[in-house]
Amino acid sequence: MLPEMNHTDPTAPTSADPRRQAARAHLDRLWAAGTSFLGTEVAILGGAMSWISERHLVSAISNAGGFGVLACGAMEPARLAEEIAATQALTRRPFGVNLITMHPQLDDLVRVCLDAGVGHVVLAGGIPSGPVIRAIKDGGAKVIAFAPAFVLAKRLVRMGVDALVIEGSEAGGHVGPVSLTVLAQEVLPFIRDIPVFVAGGLGRGDAIVSYLEQGAAGAQLGTRFAASTDSIAHERFKKAFIRANARDAVTSVQLDERFPVIPVRGLFNEGSRRFLRHQAETLRRFQSGELTKEEAQLDIEHFWAGSLRRAVIDGDVENGSVMAGQSVGMISSEQSVREIIDELVNQAVDALIRQEDRMHRE
Repeated sequence: MLPEMNHTDPTAPTSADPRRQAARAHLDRLWAAGTSFLGTEVAILGGAMSWISERHLVSAISNAGGFGVLACGAMEPARLAEEIAATQALTRRPFGVNLITMHPQLDDLVRVCLDAGVGHVVLAGGIPSGPVIRAIKDGGAKVIAFAPAFVLAKRLVRMGVDALVIEGSEAGGHVGPVSLTVLAQEVLPFIRDIPVFVAGGLGRGDAIVSYLEQGAAGAQLGTRFAASTDSIAHERFKKAFIRANARDAVTSVQLDERFPVIPVRGLFNEGSRRFLRHQAETLRRFQSGELTKEEAQLDIEHFWAGSLRRAVIDGDVENGSVMAGQSVGMISSEQSVREIIDELVNQAVDALIRQEDRMHRE
């Protein structure tokens, strides 16, 4: 049985106050390109987080007026089909599916999404190929891709993607090298033909407004939703978020340029310390001739295998990988997804009212 859909409309003014109604109408105009593209009431996407962005969290975001995104990760096609169907049983509202471009069965996963009637496919983890983009579009779905640099944003537009997410280095998980503050200035004034969503370190509605006014179509948030009551993450995982400050969410450290470490942002813990010791020991073994360069690189890359699941599902927040963005410092309690989205909208409305007050004082 489908969940009850008679809830408060996130698009409705938060009170009968004419000023709030006017500010809310202004907000709806600011992100109209995003809500139209997503088919949602608010242009807020949930970041796709492995082990976390599954049916319950995704449907909760969509049912609250946002746009949930399933994280396919390493799922096989049959498993993804099950998760899509389970999500569709929990919401009638639009949601997307995030696919990793390096997945060996990417073509099959795309077909699963199209056969299930998924309207938006988010391609992540590398530059998508032209044939994959065309297959998704020919199948009737829209393509969203990530652009960590302006040059890539322009290339993806030429390749035919329907929307972009520009994600700053403040984000959790795998990150690029540039902050959202800089990336937005590089991209938003120049990419106007398709919607551009901003991501990375976002935790408040007034911050979202600032990017909407620069030309963004909406915003993607992950960290705040990961610690919500609708998230299946272990309670110890959520409590680690509540305790953390922004400075606790750091990127993984690379000890030697000969052995690259993919930058991943998460909470520094005992696992982080062990990873540093492991790199140092692996480097020693390579220099002594005990390991080849290829063996040493694989040894470093395999260190974190299974560690995200250990943290999220098993609650081992000391030895697992506790991926989190720097917005983790803004989390002080567990809230429902609906409360988070309502709070973001109200903060955005408050910011627009303050803006109007400043204009009148001048």
